[in-house]
Amino acid sequence: MSASLFHHDERFRDSDERDAWAQAEAMLEQARAMMREAENALNMWKTGKEMNRLRCERRGIGTTDAEIRWSASTAAKNAITNNNFYVSLASMYYGAASANYSRALYLHTSRSARL
Repeated sequence: MSASLFHHDERFRDSDERDAWAQAEAMLEQARAMMREAENALNMWKTGKEMNRLRCERRGIGTTDAEIRWSASTAAKNAITNNNFYVSLASMYYGAASANYSRALYLHTSRSARL
């Protein structure tokens, strides 16, 4: 698990606060995993593009035509689709983490203010 800004056991005393913080941490880890998947998809696209360029170069096909062929290929479309999908998921998880961090801090400050 990643190091967070605050260690939730030290900062939060109430179980609701700790639960919200723990959920935020879990969402953050999931978002990071989705970003790794997005990065892998992007790397697959880059690798495929370069391999296609080299293959076309050996056949005497120009760089522009090679790029057009690559962008029309199923492999390129799948890699871009996967990248977009995982970036969208990461964005969702980052938003959920943010909401849970905010909830934990809200619960902490609202309960502290009552004391």
